Amino acid sequence: MKKENYVIGVDYGTDSVRSIIANAANGQEVASAVFYYPRWKDGLYCDPGVNQFRQHPLDYLEGLEQTITRCLVQAGPSVTANIRAISIDTTGSTPVAVDETGTPLALLPRFEKNPNAMFVLWKDHTSVPEAAEINAHAEKYDVNYLQYVGGIYSSEWFWAKLLHILREDSEVRGACHSWVEHCDWIPFVLTGGKAVSAMKRGVCAAGHKALWAAEFGGLPPEQFFTDLDPLLTGFTKRLFTKTYTADQAAGTLSKEWAEKLGLSTDVIIGVGAFDAHMGAVGGQIEPYHLSKVMGTSTCDMLVAPLNEVEGKLVKGICGQVPGSVIPGMMGLEAGQSAFGDAYAWFKQVLTWPLQHVLGQSSLVNSETAKALIQETADKLIPELSKQAASIVIDEHSELAVDWFNGRRTPDASQELKGAITGLNLGSDAPRIFRAIVEATCFGAKAIVDRFNDEGVPVKGLIGLGGVAKKSPFIMQMMADVMNMPIRIHKSEQTCALGAAMFAATAAGIYNKVEDAMNAMGQGFDATYYPDKSKVALYQARYKKYHNLGGFVENTVKVKSKESALSN
Repeated sequence: MKKENYVIGVDYGTDSVRSIIANAANGQEVASAVFYYPRWKDGLYCDPGVNQFRQHPLDYLEGLEQTITRCLVQAGPSVTANIRAISIDTTGSTPVAVDETGTPLALLPRFEKNPNAMFVLWKDHTSVPEAAEINAHAEKYDVNYLQYVGGIYSSEWFWAKLLHILREDSEVRGACHSWVEHCDWIPFVLTGGKAVSAMKRGVCAAGHKALWAAEFGGLPPEQFFTDLDPLLTGFTKRLFTKTYTADQAAGTLSKEWAEKLGLSTDVIIGVGAFDAHMGAVGGQIEPYHLSKVMGTSTCDMLVAPLNEVEGKLVKGICGQVPGSVIPGMMGLEAGQSAFGDAYAWFKQVLTWPLQHVLGQSSLVNSETAKALIQETADKLIPELSKQAASIVIDEHSELAVDWFNGRRTPDASQELKGAITGLNLGSDAPRIFRAIVEATCFGAKAIVDRFNDEGVPVKGLIGLGGVAKKSPFIMQMMADVMNMPIRIHKSEQTCALGAAMFAATAAGIYNKVEDAMNAMGQGFDATYYPDKSKVALYQARYKKYHNLGGFVENTVKVKSKESALSN
């Protein structure tokens, strides 16, 4: 009997980590487990008021061990004996300060409760000033070191976060030997890495967030960073020059982790990458089809043959890097800083009285109040969607801009704010919710327009992730606004499945990731087609969205200029 091969895909999201075991022959999911980060859930080390979002490495390590162990128990001994490889994806840019051994400083006793020694989550925007300095600094050079990241550096990315932490915390600065992405650290841990200098860095994170490019011979020169701030002296030498695509092996499972998990030390560990990049593969991305991973934010991935986009640089996106999605093809990334988060914010606004008033009620006991709050919160978005879908709008109905967490693309600016206009005394919750959903769809259309305008055509849309699977209302509006069909992938876990596909390739089960994708892909189970009767109305409202966005942007610029003059 032919021996079956199984692989593990690990997907680190914003709130939790999920692992799956998949049959490498057909992608069938045989086990899955999820772990919600306990410290993150308790709001530790975060301050939303100043856009500080940090995650403790113990949340990541505990989740890694627990989810894989639970998967193996579910799958049973016969599957466990045939696990061939593990690959992981993470959010990004989510870097951390490490010592020479590659240990995050927060795992050392003196830093265990210091947020600056923890992973700086992608949505942390404390480094807005540093990003602005990098953008201004880059203009001084004959070589455009930002050309492969859309021409604008973001506060969500590697160097801005490093500079902010170095400036903010002298103790961390003194102990920080290097700066490491989450997606590079987990494979390093699993392979038993002991020196950060030996860590295999993925081209995905390096190219899209850290300014690495083959054309530069690696990172920009040391002088670029030291002229920006002397605090960055020496960091390029302690980082990396060589990078690896995610179809390659980072090594094999260490003895320590093999014993923890009950696996063989022969298990291959793949090079890591970002969630949306592996998710695009799990969702069976095709050339020139925009793969939209829709969750708290969106990451929009597009791949194209290298020879067809040679010499084309798309302005205002999150980078274009050969091999970052599919080795041998150009990977282009864009996205929105808030998508599901925008809906979650409105939900929190609406549930505020429940959280703060109902709990004090003398009419129901605390357990009943808690149950009522939870039930209402769970039903709120589905009911809002149902009511909003029935609303008939016109050109002048409530209108919103979706920059509730700044703007990722096109043209990154984390200083920008969301807005809602056209309100009147008839503007109820479903109408406001509808305007927010429409704004997120308009934000998505702005990304498609930028690709098209820059000569990289978007020929189709693929929807992935929780929002794509769970909200027909939002997906139908997306199709209507885009005036394009959007296919929804069947898999509930495209990121973890994509990681499993890369694991199978790193293990040599497949020669290239496209073969793994074809064999293990689960296909599509829904397609939303545009309602042609609504296209003209959305085109008119899209123009108003741009006008409102322009007003918000100009207001922010004026405010920033006034603040600079006062200082």
